[in-house]
Amino acid sequence: MKESELSTEPIGQNLIKLISNLCFSVFVFSVLIFTVIAITYQPPDPWLESAPALTKLFTQTENATFKNDDSILKTGEDLLAVAAPTVPPALAFNPITETVIEKSEEKISNLSLRSDCEDFGAVNCSDPRVLLTVEKFNLKIFKFIVFLEYQTPVGGSKPDECDVAWRFRNKKEKSWRKYRDFRRFKFGIGENCTYTVVHAGGWHSGINARKPRNRPNSTRSGGNPKLAPPIRNEEINDTIPTLGSDMNFRKGKYLYYARGGDYCKGMNHYLWSFLCGLGEAMYLNRTFVMDLSICLSASYNPSNKDEEGKDFRYYFDFEHLKEVASVVEESEFLRGWKKWDRGHKRKMPVKKVTTYKVTPMQLKKDKSTIIWRQFDAPEPENYWYRVCEGQAAKYIQRPWHALWKSKRLMNIVTEISGQMDWDFDAVHVVRGEKAQNKDLWPHLDSDTSPDAILTKLKEMIQPWRNLYIATNEPFYNYFDKLRCQYKVHLLDDYKELWSNTSEWFNETTQLNDGKPVEFDGYMRVAVDTEVLYRAKTRVETFYNLTKDCKDGINTC
Repeated sequence: MKESELSTEPIGQNLIKLISNLCFSVFVFSVLIFTVIAITYQPPDPWLESAPALTKLFTQTENATFKNDDSILKTGEDLLAVAAPTVPPALAFNPITETVIEKSEEKISNLSLRSDCEDFGAVNCSDPRVLLTVEKFNLKIFKFIVFLEYQTPVGGSKPDECDVAWRFRNKKEKSWRKYRDFRRFKFGIGENCTYTVVHAGGWHSGINARKPRNRPNSTRSGGNPKLAPPIRNEEINDTIPTLGSDMNFRKGKYLYYARGGDYCKGMNHYLWSFLCGLGEAMYLNRTFVMDLSICLSASYNPSNKDEEGKDFRYYFDFEHLKEVASVVEESEFLRGWKKWDRGHKRKMPVKKVTTYKVTPMQLKKDKSTIIWRQFDAPEPENYWYRVCEGQAAKYIQRPWHALWKSKRLMNIVTEISGQMDWDFDAVHVVRGEKAQNKDLWPHLDSDTSPDAILTKLKEMIQPWRNLYIATNEPFYNYFDKLRCQYKVHLLDDYKELWSNTSEWFNETTQLNDGKPVEFDGYMRVAVDTEVLYRAKTRVETFYNLTKDCKDGINTC
């Protein structure tokens, strides 16, 4: 017995040692793998991860350039629904306003007019109970609106009417912009002698509550009236910032991108490149020098020709960009640079970078006042976005949150939505070149015919609803068959919003040194896109109207 026990003891001990060594080896190997992953891992760009569809749209390249998708256009405010940056205190929504309005709805029922309400005649519009009645009415009717502040009501055109103005934002818009509306209300007497709204006017009907815009006319000797220069919209501050003194300029650090092959490419290409440059400037903690003059690609122009000299501010919110990023306009920057070199023996320290292959990481510790990236190589080596490719993609995050659509365009969006009382559905109808290309989209043309669209919409939208059609179909009467079932609205129904008598026309003309600005194809798509987003029910061409894939056969 003792001999057998002695013979088995070494075997058991060796087996235990073997298992222990194996487990320890697995543990060490696991720790090693985890350490390697932790060292090499770089977090993804949260803005792009928040909108995978947008990432795919902007990163699909073919022959080193971008496919144009003119059917829908997203900017930073469209991504904030998923991942929004911290709201600046000056722009943050004050919940107290909404709380006060909600409480007023509870109080209003307990407010009586007077002991004998049969003597009711003219409405005292300054009576606080009038405003509380309007607040209650608005909260009940406009579910998609956040009411921020009201002005004291003023008299309407009749004794029982009051005009009321307020500021608001749409819940479906993820920026912090405020808009303004003013409407006319007719009042009567409700239960317990309280005010009640008998009739509410439409969008901008309360003209007596409208903020006055002084545009006096002067008369020439010939007797022809001349319209005075329009007053700048005080709610839009997109003036070009100045650099100040020479010393202020010298203390700054700048990243300057010379014009490259991106110029006159599609807007998606331009945005992808522009945000690469702005992202590198943020990574290097430098001020980005930007050219406000952009070239609009031929794809957005009826003439099918590229159009140079377009102002960035026609399309994007320069005021918001200035608030969230350090930028300087190119001509202002060059003026300061030349002024310094003329007035000082010591020239401005400049580092010229002649290839995109010099990475942002290599420039991180550079002390030069100006880093000047030059893009003189042939295409596609001269595209700005090449700077953010490869290893640099792990370090440069494109600041989508900095890029919003122009407030002037968004005012048109708000006007269109407001005229439909924010109560509308929408269908996005893509036609144009895609409908003509039977090889890639074999069914799109027939699936977007008026009869086919009407058949689909009957299954999704109630009859006689307001129906906004966002489309690139050029023929206005193409959708007439839908009018037998719906109140159809098209962008061209609102031409007065950019006509030569509109605020948009006056303000853009002022930006363009007195020369009229065309409401071009990009602006049309931008407005169409934003109105589409505000619809209660949204019907898309792909996935709803047709089984064809958005990017062609076999790409779904």
